[in-house]
Amino acid sequence: MSSTRTLIRGGLVVTAAEETHADVLVEDGRIAALAAHGSSVAQGWTADRVIDASHKYVIPGGVDAHTHMELPFGGTFASDTFETGTRAAAWGGTTTIVDFAVQSQGHSLRAGLDAWYKKADGKCAVDYAFHMIVSDVNERTLKEMDRLVEHGVTSFKLFMAYPGVFYSDDGQILRAMQRASDNGGLIMMHAENGIAIDVLVEQALARGETDPRHHGEVRKVLLEAEATHRAIQLARVAGAPLYVVHVSAQEAVEELAAARHKGLPVFGETCPQYLFLSTDNLAEPAFEGAKYVCSTPLRPREHQAALWRGLRRDDLQVVSTDHCPFCFRGQKELGRGDFSKIPNGLPGVEHRMDLLHQAVVDGHISRRRWIEIACAAPARMFGLYPQKGTIAPGADADVVLYDPHAEQVISARTHHMNVDYSAYEGRRITGRVDTVLSRGELVVDRGEYTGRAGHGTFVPRSICQYL
Repeated sequence: MSSTRTLIRGGLVVTAAEETHADVLVEDGRIAALAAHGSSVAQGWTADRVIDASHKYVIPGGVDAHTHMELPFGGTFASDTFETGTRAAAWGGTTTIVDFAVQSQGHSLRAGLDAWYKKADGKCAVDYAFHMIVSDVNERTLKEMDRLVEHGVTSFKLFMAYPGVFYSDDGQILRAMQRASDNGGLIMMHAENGIAIDVLVEQALARGETDPRHHGEVRKVLLEAEATHRAIQLARVAGAPLYVVHVSAQEAVEELAAARHKGLPVFGETCPQYLFLSTDNLAEPAFEGAKYVCSTPLRPREHQAALWRGLRRDDLQVVSTDHCPFCFRGQKELGRGDFSKIPNGLPGVEHRMDLLHQAVVDGHISRRRWIEIACAAPARMFGLYPQKGTIAPGADADVVLYDPHAEQVISARTHHMNVDYSAYEGRRITGRVDTVLSRGELVVDRGEYTGRAGHGTFVPRSICQYL
């Protein structure tokens, strides 16, 4: 068995709970033990592979609980496959993704889930799990929700946006929430008033307002806040927990904070694009703004302070990427002359850990909060903890050696996502992933990729651990 022992020596181990100068022993793909660096226990350990972590952080692999590999959208597909997307995730220190299987209108949930199993099986560089997008709530699909929970797919995404595609009305949402209340599932909500937004889109186009910046202007802050409020009230009626995805606006954070202040099981995520980008990017000239079209949309810069405050106060629990990349050439360009035809989504799975470390450097959050929002909280929220999201005996050996002093410049020329631009082009970052282990196997070794398609396996999840 000695061939599977790895010793990570001399680093600062940072988890959501504590920071300790400790050595980490990995055996058979799991964390076997931790001991204080220099202690007699640690000095007694032997291993066939010793990794020097001095001057580095030793952190849990990131858990990105919101990605869309190969998602069909607006007549095209997200440009990252499960193979390219999970490889890029690994480069960026993320060792587990939770992607979204999609139920097509008129088909079963199981058919949608099977289609996504097929896309991912044998392709992933790191471990993966699935949420289920429910786009057709009816008696049959409600029964299927129970079976999916038993199979480890324990969260269901509904949309108050995109009429005619993913949209569910309030009655359907209530029924799904009631079902989740019974079976332990967690409802994830895209909270925007899609019916009202469609009216505003139609009116803007009729006025000749076709540029990318109008995408943000029609998807009003108040329509995100209103939908967030409505989702919370429906969840209260159903007695169900609620997780609101990609929160972008101060007013929506305030709705979540008010609900949490009442002690309700209501949770929220935001994404790096809302923390670091703004409507200034959407307004970039010569159709460049199309690169930044996503929903919920980028907001005016003044919303960022409220999002950081929400993360510090735990009114927002998770930072995910909503990674859904479309190339500028040939995909984003589908919306030239009509912003409503620009595929919605940004690339980001590779840079979440780095951008959030930059937030530590900038004083927005603490080191332990970085690990909380990027690793531990998403793992707990979606039933993966303590297998994922921490460094503790028995946990999977998903471990990242992170150099907090290295500097890098984010660029499409050097990133590994299968997309022809970077949303953070030219941004200087302090901190860089050095080495990544996934279940004890080296995936990135001192800046060299050593992973392989098919190493990543499907991980069934238990129910939300915050309830």
